[in-house]
Amino acid sequence: MAVTDPIADYLTRIRNAQLARHRIVEIPASNLKKKITEILYDQGYIYKYTFDDAAGKQGLIKIALKYDPITKDPVIKKCGRISKSGLRQYSKSQEIPRIINGLGVCIVSTSKGVMTDKQAKSQNVGGELLCYVY
Repeated sequence: MAVTDPIADYLTRIRNAQLARHRIVEIPASNLKKKITEILYDQGYIYKYTFDDAAGKQGLIKIALKYDPITKDPVIKKCGRISKSGLRQYSKSQEIPRIINGLGVCIVSTSKGVMTDKQAKSQNVGGELLCYVY
């Protein structure tokens, strides 16, 4: 089965794994997904991750999901795609939306690579709004 939107598939796999209370989720790898995974780790949304390049054609990303130690709720409350394959969403650096007043993260694909909304604003670069996480 060919996936038409790999980033939407990536976010859906994380969402479904959290609903099923899985500790680890495996996702087919790509360079863009690897970069998004690194951003999620840096922002504290996931526990840890590994890139398994030996598995399959493109390799696998194994993500250890993070849950609140007391309530056992997932750390990622909501994640979603902004720019879809049918309707791309681009934004200038000053017009990048703030996700729940700066508490969430908007992941942007810029000419200087994939980065968070705060990094894009500080470097004064706009780009395609990939997804949001909070």
